[in-house]
Amino acid sequence: MRAPARLPSCFFSPACVAIAAALCFLPGAASAAAAKVFPRYAILGGKVLTITQGVHEGGAILVSGGKIERVLADPPEGFRPEGYEAVDARGLWVLPGFVDLHSHIGGSDINDMVYPVNPGLRVLDNIIPNNPLLKRAQAGGVTTILFISGSGTNMSGFGALMKTGGDTLEEVLIRFPGALKIAQGGNPERRGGDLGRDRMGMNWLIRNALEEGKRYAEAWDAFEAGKAPVPPEKNPRLEYFRGLFRGEYPVVVHTQGYHLVLSTIRILHDELKLRVVIDHGEFDGSELGPEAAARGIMVMTGPRQFRFDNERGRFLGLAARWHEGGVKDVGVNTDAGVIPEEELFYQAAMAVRLGLDPEAALRGITIHGAKAMGIEGRVGSLEEGKDADIVLWTGDPFDVRSHVVQTLVNGKVVYDARREPRRF
Repeated sequence: MRAPARLPSCFFSPACVAIAAALCFLPGAASAAAAKVFPRYAILGGKVLTITQGVHEGGAILVSGGKIERVLADPPEGFRPEGYEAVDARGLWVLPGFVDLHSHIGGSDINDMVYPVNPGLRVLDNIIPNNPLLKRAQAGGVTTILFISGSGTNMSGFGALMKTGGDTLEEVLIRFPGALKIAQGGNPERRGGDLGRDRMGMNWLIRNALEEGKRYAEAWDAFEAGKAPVPPEKNPRLEYFRGLFRGEYPVVVHTQGYHLVLSTIRILHDELKLRVVIDHGEFDGSELGPEAAARGIMVMTGPRQFRFDNERGRFLGLAARWHEGGVKDVGVNTDAGVIPEEELFYQAAMAVRLGLDPEAALRGITIHGAKAMGIEGRVGSLEEGKDADIVLWTGDPFDVRSHVVQTLVNGKVVYDARREPRRF
């Protein structure tokens, strides 16, 4: 993939980043955020697509405290609960916010290409809440992203799961670490002639770093279980491997083509027993659907959604091929800003055009992405108790004539095309 589009230059200023980070951690900032009053909304009369609990024509959703309080499939006629601001959704489709697991727009400075493996790096300190690219994402219905570093190196560090709406780090952050980012071919091939210039070298570097991290994690596990008398020496470079090898977060892999995807499956899943999410999964990598399905590996295809198959003499939809091969939890990604984040629904629409079942495509950019990250208890569907990430559309989001009318993130309106110019 080519390098993603960059934020405006002002967002790369170290001073701006430092000020933004400092504001997030001012004394009393957390208590002030906790004291904020969340609005209460009653979203009434829309076609509610819950994703996991059916479709409710003329349904209603009550939002309170930043969460979904109730989902009513068949509210009584004239239903207008007291204490809630009514949102007229008649004639609109009401969906959960979309989830993209391969995005670079959460902040700045996504590539550090001195060393080929960088397990000590993290994007957490580079998050810029409410930046212009996140605001455009809201207008495309995207409310959750995995913000990861770039693919200039084999192991570029740990990403963060975050919301596209929110004014502070506390408001936008879902989880850090979100996932480890690995790239197994293409971009990280080093032209200088040093170790890692070819794929044999890259696989050695990846395996070597992970094996070192696994030994470190096991040493700490042994100490904490009372099986070792003294703790290991603390190593900040390896610290995040502890949660990785406990299965607390997955590794997302920039991998495409049959031989690269096969290496991903064999090295990362089979040998090292990691939770793996295949990102990209392009070219003929989709022919490995049965192998991924047998291991329960989730796949998020894109930004390419098709390839021409010379043997069959026709174009094939990549998401459809993975799905036909048995990967039922298939989704799509934008690699934003390679494809703008707000065009995630276009990616899914293209997957449908090329053969993916529409319901599978919709689940792919909602609940499947949430499950891949282990955050399905918070996002990915419209259910009581989940975060109120809710998007009102003029119609079917896979009809490219449709657009977003209103977006809520954590129960707050972050975009309203009825009150402001459309951002997208």
